[in-house]
Amino acid sequence: MRASHRNRSCLGAAAFGAALLLIAGTQPSFCQQPQTPEGKPAYKDARKHRRGYFGAGREEPEPQGLNAVLLGYFGPDDPDHPEGGAIWQATNLAVEEANAEGGYKGLPFRLVQAWAENPWADGSSKVVRLVYLERVWALIGSIDGAATHVAEQVVAKARVPLIDPASTDDSVNQANVVWMFSCLPSDPAIAEVIVQSLRQNAARSFVLLSATDHDSRALTGEFKAALSRARMTPLRHIEFASGAEQLEAVTAQAAASSARAVVLFARPKDSARAVRQIRRRSKELLIYGGPSMGRQAFFDAAGAFAEAIRVPVLVEPSDTAAQFIQKWTTRHGSPPDYAAMQAYDAVKLLIAAIRKAGLNRVRILDALEALSPWQGVSGAIRWDELGRNARPARMGVIRNGRPEPLDTPAI
Repeated sequence: MRASHRNRSCLGAAAFGAALLLIAGTQPSFCQQPQTPEGKPAYKDARKHRRGYFGAGREEPEPQGLNAVLLGYFGPDDPDHPEGGAIWQATNLAVEEANAEGGYKGLPFRLVQAWAENPWADGSSKVVRLVYLERVWALIGSIDGAATHVAEQVVAKARVPLIDPASTDDSVNQANVVWMFSCLPSDPAIAEVIVQSLRQNAARSFVLLSATDHDSRALTGEFKAALSRARMTPLRHIEFASGAEQLEAVTAQAAASSARAVVLFARPKDSARAVRQIRRRSKELLIYGGPSMGRQAFFDAAGAFAEAIRVPVLVEPSDTAAQFIQKWTTRHGSPPDYAAMQAYDAVKLLIAAIRKAGLNRVRILDALEALSPWQGVSGAIRWDELGRNARPARMGVIRNGRPEPLDTPAI
């Protein structure tokens, strides 16, 4: 007991002494950053160094007697799903085209689909089935950050490449899982361009409305961090549950405020409902939205109320985009949204990696790394240290039902 008391006393004295030194501006030696004999930091920032996979598996030969090359798809297979429908259609189009080109050495590519509307509840069991029972060569998915997190947890253990076509949640890459690739710009990049535009157009006079679903919360957190760096604060921040009946009261508060702008982060249909209600009360307010306001489900639900809304533009259509857009529009009756374009590219890149590497999960991983930078219809895919596309986000405005980049600030 005495020794224990003496140790606690020594620790307390050390802590007190350290506090005095810090107040005085002197850092004690036991708090100094560890260094190598050469004077360099003795550790690496994992966010700046992508870890490779150095284990076994590359030596495994291709299996014989296959009748198809199975690709796992973790997402809804309903074309009318408000968030996943276009992604599913784009994935199928890319596979259809690949098979028309001969598939893989004459074998057709075939999608094996699984989904859970509540991915936290039973999504992992669905992904496990794809990986261990169906034995897919790679996974495509998912449609949002929550589902992608679930899939990531499985592939980290199962050692299967996962290409994420639609999530902007940066935290899915922060675990530095080498099997994980994300194709869209991240929430921090998106938040930064929105804050820059707000500074130019609405100064400090804005209200923040955010839903409580996973992706809206993730983007809101990055947005508030970007605001802090810019020394900006919303007049009010009002949260609401997705699909909540109080949305009308929430938007009424925003429209009645002295704000010059409203920043709204919510799912596509919730965003559309909120925009319609805000516009009916005030046509003068600038409205800023997140990536969900670039989705077809938002355009369909918001109609003419979507015009002039400022949204992040996440794709940079290449010279080859026109043919894809025409084919998509002919088939579906409207141009593709950014998620459809990016999902199409994600599958095209994955198929190119399989053709380069052969039927071996580890070599497919290597090929996905090696093919970067890769040019698709949505722009370049160039992996950063954590496996996310380094393509920048830009600020845009919705005109004629589609986002267009803003080359100059709109006042």
